[in-house]
Amino acid sequence: MTETTYTAVVTATGEGRNGGRATAADGSLDVTLAIPKELGGNGGATNPEQLLGAGWASCFLGAVKIVAAQKKVKLADLAVVADITLHNESADFWLSAALHLEVSGVDQTTAEELGHAAHQICPYSKATRGNVEVTIDATVATVA
Repeated sequence: MTETTYTAVVTATGEGRNGGRATAADGSLDVTLAIPKELGGNGGATNPEQLLGAGWASCFLGAVKIVAAQKKVKLADLAVVADITLHNESADFWLSAALHLEVSGVDQTTAEELGHAAHQICPYSKATRGNVEVTIDATVATVA
């Protein structure tokens, strides 16, 4: 049995993604949910895809930092942009994701290697592996 180090408890109420609310048990999260305008909703509030993107991007960024430290690679700047797409075909819904690593202080090959290695250890990547089509890419920016 593995040791549990943290459990997040979040409750969704109301109409779920269509005007509902999601709250964390510890009070740190309290968001109203809305269907995006692009899907015919009112928009104006967050949606589950944005929440997944925020969690996955921040977790993936941490995984990149872990991999970089293990490889003794110094990073100047680092960001992860997560594109989470909700697909629908005849009421059959599924997700896909693109994780865009933006980094400076390394060459393109190293950036790509860091992204692919992070994808192997990131808990979100592990949780979705085999269920969500994921692409990983890296862009190297010059430090100003």
